[in-house]
Amino acid sequence: MGGALLKAWAANTAHKFTVADPAKPDLPEGVSQVDSVEQLGNQIFDYLIVALKPQLIDQVLPDYLPRLSPDSVISSIAAGYSAEKLAGHAPGRSVIRIMPNLPALISKGVSGLYAHGEVPETASREIEELALCSGTIVWVDSEDMLDRLTAVAGSGPGYVFEMLRAYVEAAQELGFSEEDAKKLVLGTVRGTLELAQESDLSLEDLRNNVTSKGGTTAAGLDALNGTGKYSALISETLLAAYERAVELR
Repeated sequence: MGGALLKAWAANTAHKFTVADPAKPDLPEGVSQVDSVEQLGNQIFDYLIVALKPQLIDQVLPDYLPRLSPDSVISSIAAGYSAEKLAGHAPGRSVIRIMPNLPALISKGVSGLYAHGEVPETASREIEELALCSGTIVWVDSEDMLDRLTAVAGSGPGYVFEMLRAYVEAAQELGFSEEDAKKLVLGTVRGTLELAQESDLSLEDLRNNVTSKGGTTAAGLDALNGTGKYSALISETLLAAYERAVELR
């Protein structure tokens, strides 16, 4: 995820980036790379963006903090590591967490942003600019709301992939080949999503407009959610993900 975001940032902003990674990743043109903090020499940076596995942050982050300018902000895309913990490494510094989801890989993601501490307006604006490179953004006003956003959007692609998988499997059971089933399902979902985004009608109204009384859609919807079990299952799914996010915090 960090590599994909960096590619979008480097291509769409005027910021200059240096990546500290001993693995020597394939980087966008114009992005510098160092193996260790010692190779940075006397360079000072305006922002430090944490894109590590959470279990590595305590070990790695402290070495790079002296390379930040006095008023700089720490930003992080690491899930499961709170802004409070990040701020604990650098008392007095502000933190902005960015929680992207998987479609950010193709610049169509939804990212949640949370500012911890007194974040300068310039920093908020510039971090927001980076986040917008990968899709749409939603600011939240607490770490708890960021966990709730993670349950909805961060983990959301997993739920959608599972629903698509089951939808395709059901289409195959009706007699379609896997190729045709996938084409039918993904095409239907893509078109429906675009229609919903372009329409001023509510999702409920759109559903009703395609549902004739006693027709095929009504029969299918009754099987899907006539008892409300599907709605309850979606609520339970989000709640389980949120509770786990709180545990990881």
